[in-house]
Amino acid sequence: MTKHTYIPRTTNYTLNPGDELNDLRMSDQVRPLYDHVRKFIRDTVEPMSIEFAKAGEGKEDRWSFTPKQLEVLEKAKNKAKQEGLWNFFLPDDDTGQGLKNLDYAYIAVELGKSPLASETMNCSAPDTGNMEVLERVGTKEQKEKWLKPLLNGEIRSAYVMTEPNVASSDAKNISTTAKLVGDEWVINGEKYYISGLGDPRCKILIVMVKTNPDAAPSKQQSQILVPRDTPGVEVLGPMYVFGQDHAPRGHMHMRFNNVRVPKENMLLGEGRGFEISQLRLGPGRIHHCMRTIGKAEKALDLMVQRGLTREAFGKKIAHLGGNMQIIAQARCEIEAMRLMVLKAAKAMDVLGNKEARVWVSMVKAMVPERACKIIDQAIQMHGATGISHWTPLAEMYQDVRHLRFADGPDEVHWMVVGRHELSMA
Repeated sequence: MTKHTYIPRTTNYTLNPGDELNDLRMSDQVRPLYDHVRKFIRDTVEPMSIEFAKAGEGKEDRWSFTPKQLEVLEKAKNKAKQEGLWNFFLPDDDTGQGLKNLDYAYIAVELGKSPLASETMNCSAPDTGNMEVLERVGTKEQKEKWLKPLLNGEIRSAYVMTEPNVASSDAKNISTTAKLVGDEWVINGEKYYISGLGDPRCKILIVMVKTNPDAAPSKQQSQILVPRDTPGVEVLGPMYVFGQDHAPRGHMHMRFNNVRVPKENMLLGEGRGFEISQLRLGPGRIHHCMRTIGKAEKALDLMVQRGLTREAFGKKIAHLGGNMQIIAQARCEIEAMRLMVLKAAKAMDVLGNKEARVWVSMVKAMVPERACKIIDQAIQMHGATGISHWTPLAEMYQDVRHLRFADGPDEVHWMVVGRHELSMA
């Protein structure tokens, strides 16, 4: 028998006590802000959310907000702005809080526990990613017209990429075209699951298009600013998520019918769509993961509360069958996810978004999948109530399950991680 000699590979995951990537502490100067956010969510956002929901009851147009809803929301937003709780996600100290990704990770977990917390503090997707793109690559005119009102929380936006007729998880397949005719780009194509487009406050779209099919594969795509009210922008209707239309924000099915925008609406330059996507999706994807951990934590809280307040067969539900182990494993999973996301956030701070891509893919593949399992177990422990409107669990499950497509399917992220692992062989 031939003796096999094991030679360990050299990888960049080796635990090094002196490696900066392993210092996952929140910076001391941000801790007061973190405490302030938690207090603001408890004292302002949660009561406002109840008032907001009541103000929308019985409205005739599902695709609108009542004046009272906007009033209570704007009041909370103004209070957040006055207290300095605004635009956490932006690393630029002039337009945001100047937070590191690691520091924002801790705050975003808290935002994920309350559905209206992110919007109240102007940290909602897809606006966060769109603002970051405009801040980094927008012209002076583009920033004045679109970034400024977004930063002020005066309008909403949408990111338009996914298409129904191609496998658009591979962005090279994008088929919506933009052709330069004179001084205008003429856009034609069909898109779907465009989140936030149903919101009446949505005023600007960032659209991924194909501008040069003859260029190298990574240079064929571009991203263009399209005002929502441009002639030819046609909203066909909402796409449903597990039977819900998520009105009034929605995830819309739409078409571009000879939509004309000035050539100055091109972002960064023709053929640089992939470059913008990496700039945008790195932070955006990890923000989703941070907020998802907050949802998983909330699901575990509800699971424990339910398990200790209901009895069956002479025992608390928490002590029946394997429920004790399910609760324990949920805690372990949440702590594992938390450490992974903090590590990915730190990698972005230390290595930069591009070099940290493998870390981002790891958490993007792992976190929604595991959080879905925890929410599903919380639903099960609630019985039929868990799938009803009496708890937030069904809506939380829908939201987290759709993330396994929204920022790229799991399989793409696993491919990125696996390809990186094989490259070190």
